[in-house]
Amino acid sequence: MALTDADVQKQIKHMMAFIEQEANEKVEEIDAKAEEEFNIEKGRLVQTQRVKIMEYYEKKEKQIEQHKKIQMSNLMNQARLKVLKARDDMITDLLVEARQKLAVIAQDPVRYSTLLEGLVLQGLYQLLEEKVVIRCRQQDVQMVQVAVNKSIPTFKEAVKKNLVVKIDMDHFLPSSICGGVEVYNDNGKIKVSNTLETRLELLAQQMMPEIRVSLFGANTNRKFTD
Repeated sequence: MALTDADVQKQIKHMMAFIEQEANEKVEEIDAKAEEEFNIEKGRLVQTQRVKIMEYYEKKEKQIEQHKKIQMSNLMNQARLKVLKARDDMITDLLVEARQKLAVIAQDPVRYSTLLEGLVLQGLYQLLEEKVVIRCRQQDVQMVQVAVNKSIPTFKEAVKKNLVVKIDMDHFLPSSICGGVEVYNDNGKIKVSNTLETRLELLAQQMMPEIRVSLFGANTNRKFTD
């Protein structure tokens, strides 16, 4: 049976409707897939940027923390240096005061003459030479000569040696020092410095640990005291 034009048109319309429906479904499928891929990519990008932002601020936080530690360390070092300087200044003042007291002793003839005898005899014992030269302040020459005269018999008796002592009258110790003597061997190559300043400095070095403990207390961080 032959199809009429109306039937043909009907079938054509039916086919067109089917094709259009499939096309619409395909478009919806493509849109849905594109939307899904877009959301996935968007989520990936957002996560990537979030991680970058977190890493950036974490790095900044570490930098700030490190900067704070450096600043704190610098402040602590500055404070420690100020404390050390204050302590050194106090010790310096103490030694200056001690030197002033030595100058007072040198003004007392009785005490100073006794002190000179000990300094001269000690210098002789340290050199153990048979010929020595002694230098002193010009104002001390007479007192040193008395000390030498008293020391020679004591030295000879102790070490069983002859001894000739000469006071250097060409070269004197500065009158600005507190006092004391310098004792040389005959050729002047060996010297024993027994000035009051030298003795004070030596004593200060030997007693510095005890001085620091007396002034500032024991250092809990110090393992050794010598």
